Amino acid sequence: MLQLEMELRQLGLWSREPPVRWRLESEVPFCVDTLAFDQWLQWVFIPQVISLLERGETLPGECRIQPMGEEAFAHLGRRRGGLLAALGQIDHCAAMLAKDVAQF
Repeated sequence: MLQLEMELRQLGLWSREPPVRWRLESEVPFCVDTLAFDQWLQWVFIPQVISLLERGETLPGECRIQPMGEEAFAHLGRRRGGLLAALGQIDHCAAMLAKDVAQF
């Protein structure tokens, strides 16, 4: 999560102010109807994952956020490489954890 935050900050995609509350309450995946993907990562995804980990819970399954990042950050061109790598690493870790949980 720290790598993801660092990449978002380096690209100028980290906000100081949270979006208005109703934008965070969307039922649509990735809140695509109310937030930009970088906002969703910062204000929804990262806090939820940290909260789960702090409580000793596992992620609900595979994340598959890298494909969304590839599309959402296409406008960044080659500058998005580190960001996509961070998203891919999260996807990989989540998939491995989901696989381990399924074995039990």
